[in-house]
Amino acid sequence: QVPLVESGGGLVQTGGSLRLSCVASGRTFGNGFMGWFRQAPGKERDFVAAIGGMDGSTMYSDSVKGRFTIFRDNAGTTLYLQMNNLKVEDTAMYYCAFGSPYAYSVPQYYPNWGQGTQVTVSP
Repeated sequence: QVPLVESGGGLVQTGGSLRLSCVASGRTFGNGFMGWFRQAPGKERDFVAAIGGMDGSTMYSDSVKGRFTIFRDNAGTTLYLQMNNLKVEDTAMYYCAFGSPYAYSVPQYYPNWGQGTQVTVSP
């Protein structure tokens, strides 16, 4: 288990921006996929974005493509999600996850999760 700590959530108006951070406590992320997921009240946890640990390839859900960017620092200890042009429907608890060897968009394959950070977008 790798402790993950997210930060950067908050309240923002439609069209605004936020940057989420996720720190792997005490170690680097390694070679598995790193991902961001979100969960709104009463809904399932949905895939947002992922980045490959080996090659840095990035994948996005259709709902955020072109607005969100996932990236990591060179040291391999911090994962980011830059969110631009936020919409009300982006409101959710956002979670970072690490360690999926494949199926980057399936939450069940990630063994490591953070506690979540709330993003609220007002009209």
